[in-house]
Amino acid sequence: MSPSHRAAPSGARPTPVREPAWELPRSAIGLWVVESLISTAFVWLAIGAFLLFVPADAGDPLPLLQRLAPIAGAVYAVVALSIRPWFKHRVYRWEITNEAAYTRTGWLTQTWTLVPISRIQTVDVTRGVLQQLFGLATVAVLTASSQGTVRIWHLEHDVAQRVADDLARRAELVRDQAT
Repeated sequence: MSPSHRAAPSGARPTPVREPAWELPRSAIGLWVVESLISTAFVWLAIGAFLLFVPADAGDPLPLLQRLAPIAGAVYAVVALSIRPWFKHRVYRWEITNEAAYTRTGWLTQTWTLVPISRIQTVDVTRGVLQQLFGLATVAVLTASSQGTVRIWHLEHDVAQRVADDLARRAELVRDQAT
């Protein structure tokens, strides 16, 4: 099997794995920055608790850790707030074609996923609290396989609803044609 194709049922044409066409809206960057602010606050709370509750005269390697913890927290904050959201926006992509739903996710480890329209069983739209603040939603395309779920994260809410409605309609048409 060539690396540009996934396995297909016998007799079916394999679907090529390719770059999805659409990027996420820029408001996803704001959501990721807020998520990073929250995670950075928890990191700094942990660092503060470590510095406050661990005695300075404790044995090795604690004095070194007490000096390195704030540096590590600062590095984490810089990466989480100023690099990760922008890089994720450049990497995360999605597309719906007549044959499949495609996504590319991950900022350190990238994953390309495709779900053929004929395999779709359920399409869900979810909106977390922060997503609601930014007018975003996630479309989950589910198949019978536990590995077959594709999530299109942080679409504008109206776009997510249209995508979900379109995918559900197409999946139903494919099921009707198969019977």
